[in-house]
Amino acid sequence: MNSPSSPVRDALFSNPLDKLASFSFDEQVARVFPDMIKRSVPGYSQILGMAGVIARRYVPEGGRVYDLGASLGAGTLSVAQQLAHLEQLEIIAVDNSQAMTERCQQLLTEALPLRPVTTCCADIRTLSYQPCDLILINFTLQFLPPEDRQSLLDRLFAALRPGGALLLSEKIHFTDPRLSQLLYELHHDFKRANGYSDMEISQKRTALEDVLRTDTAEQHLQRLKDAGFSFSSQWFQYLNFASFLAIKGGGPGGENESA
Repeated sequence: MNSPSSPVRDALFSNPLDKLASFSFDEQVARVFPDMIKRSVPGYSQILGMAGVIARRYVPEGGRVYDLGASLGAGTLSVAQQLAHLEQLEIIAVDNSQAMTERCQQLLTEALPLRPVTTCCADIRTLSYQPCDLILINFTLQFLPPEDRQSLLDRLFAALRPGGALLLSEKIHFTDPRLSQLLYELHHDFKRANGYSDMEISQKRTALEDVLRTDTAEQHLQRLKDAGFSFSSQWFQYLNFASFLAIKGGGPGGENESA
């Protein structure tokens, strides 16, 4: 029997399925999620690593961090490790999947015995946010209806304290159809190189068709500007996956950077 932290190989789409249901973050996905995202999302580990580095710059003593769409808490763990020197810190990890939230709580309790983290199963669109210093929203906005995305970013901007930061990571598409097609194909090559078969790739793509809807980088940056962020920039891209950093008020520099 696997412990909560034992890696389980993703084989959910390895056999032909008569009828493909829409992708959902259920107990089956929760079991294999670390392997699934590592083999499916280019640059995921780099984004996680930088989440902690960014937290060190923008989160002060007594600060508060939200990890929205936390899945199994990898972003939370990166932040907590980089902020281990803070005596007072509140981290709230939120996901709307009960299976993911329960497993997240298990993993974080095991990994962070001295740093309690609040886990919450909730809809991030209706959550009541407290003033905070950093918000992570990694590969989460893409699963919300497009018409709900701006209003959520507006609420997150309002919750951030002046000088606070938002880290947004998403799968993106491009206005140039040739570039979109090239990076689409290279992403599938990336999956093949990580051991996924053509059938697995095809079946998962079908399951995600009506669930995951991408934006362009320009759309993300415009939304951040419309929400009120005075500074936002795309700091990372690996194939058709990108990450953006937005700051509330002032310039891009934080007050908590270590010397």
